[in-house]
Amino acid sequence: MMGIHGDEFVERAEQIGSRSDFCTFTRELLENFRQHPDEWENASLEDFLRALAGFAENMDGYYANIGATIDCDVPSWRIFADMLLAARVYE
Repeated sequence: MMGIHGDEFVERAEQIGSRSDFCTFTRELLENFRQHPDEWENASLEDFLRALAGFAENMDGYYANIGATIDCDVPSWRIFADMLLAARVYE
């Protein structure tokens, strides 16, 4: 599996449209964690889950800031991917 990291993940998350895309994305995140743990501010499960919850509570602001018209109350594979991606570094 070819590794991706950094801003490439943001681009990949924007392209997610199916469960299969999400599964591939999640595996790529896992590989990134294994190869580049220094890119993860929230490397423990506790920190990751806290950040995941924090981002979920505030993601309306994130989407507004990037100019995306996404209804955060309607779950999608892309939103799930964005949540996982954000939980790597969200404070």
